[in-house]
Amino acid sequence: MTQPGPRPTALYGPAFAADPHGHYDRLRAHGATAPVEIAPGVEALLVTDYQAALDVLRDSDTFSKDPRAWQREQPPQSPVLPVLGWRPTALFSDGEVHARYRQVITDGLALIEPHVLQARVAQVAQELVRRFDGSGTADLIAQYARQLPLFVFNTWFGVPEEHSNRLVAGMSGMMESTEKAAAAYADFVEVVAGMVADRRVRGRQDLTSWFLNHPAGLENDEVVRQITLTMSAGHEPTTNLIGNALLRILTDDRYAGSLFGGAMTAHQAIDEVLWHEPPLANLSAHYPRYDLTFHGRRITAGQLLLVSYAAANSQAAPTPESTHVRSGESAHLAWAAGPHACPAREPALLIAITAIEQLTSRLGDLELSVPQSELLWRPGPFHRALVHLPVRFTPVAGESDRSAPQVAAHH
Repeated sequence: MTQPGPRPTALYGPAFAADPHGHYDRLRAHGATAPVEIAPGVEALLVTDYQAALDVLRDSDTFSKDPRAWQREQPPQSPVLPVLGWRPTALFSDGEVHARYRQVITDGLALIEPHVLQARVAQVAQELVRRFDGSGTADLIAQYARQLPLFVFNTWFGVPEEHSNRLVAGMSGMMESTEKAAAAYADFVEVVAGMVADRRVRGRQDLTSWFLNHPAGLENDEVVRQITLTMSAGHEPTTNLIGNALLRILTDDRYAGSLFGGAMTAHQAIDEVLWHEPPLANLSAHYPRYDLTFHGRRITAGQLLLVSYAAANSQAAPTPESTHVRSGESAHLAWAAGPHACPAREPALLIAITAIEQLTSRLGDLELSVPQSELLWRPGPFHRALVHLPVRFTPVAGESDRSAPQVAAHH
């Protein structure tokens, strides 16, 4: 009689959110890949080994990004489909189709001049900080890290200001993979579809119009899907990157006072987070094109493989004593790798570094207002994201600007 295999490890719920690395350590006992459950009844293989992760990410001949065969076996209301379900985007396509979609995104991002972006981020950061710097307390997730990338995207894509909250709710809701995920994603798409329909009639100087007018000649729905991909792949991870790096600065003694003359910098905090607490922890869904044996495990065609950037990174990370990655050491996988590597790495880093430098230069004595052990992490299989980051500081004297940041797009 055949013995049943190991029960898949759940990557959702508060237990996983509270101790993901403990889960990854136990999963490694299964080898380079391990059976997991990413929502009730939704199983996958999680790649936890660094070399195996690279083998998946770089091998588009063996592994496809198209989930449609796998998706046919999932219930239509599965809470992971807002993240993993097929749509006509660069993320879910291979070969020439992938190249066509990705070109639109990379060409659009190339229009964003770094010095203009940095100045815009600094401006928004200062306006956001002025909203709470007189109070002596703040939640750096809700009042800062989640707001700042949104205002940048509003500028890039020309998002109507009255729809900002809907976008945030849609992007965060789809990532949490609960029963509300499908509705959150649908509302997100509805906002972007309205923008695209408007620009088809009345073009502006923004990325929405530029995507529509790209030589690739995308249809309206294709434009909507590339924009929702760019926004969701940019906003949530950037929010989490800022939040996770601020937590490291606030809790690691090596950073005490360092932004005012010490050795450790915002850039180094971000680099450490990308190694140890990447804002996207598990993603890069791939599907074998045929049955194969992969790093000692038999895998069937169409089976869902997810890459754990967090688990793979922990194998190859520099030692804790290192303050930088030395030449010749492995690169972290927080941006993925291969043909589907994140195309927005440089602007995301620029946004996060500028956001942290602006905040810490304005509020020099930030400290957590609750014990670190009381901080909560948002549940979900894909991200590493704080619920809140409550801090206290010496209130800034003087008249504080309580008005909302001026975030209208420049046309």
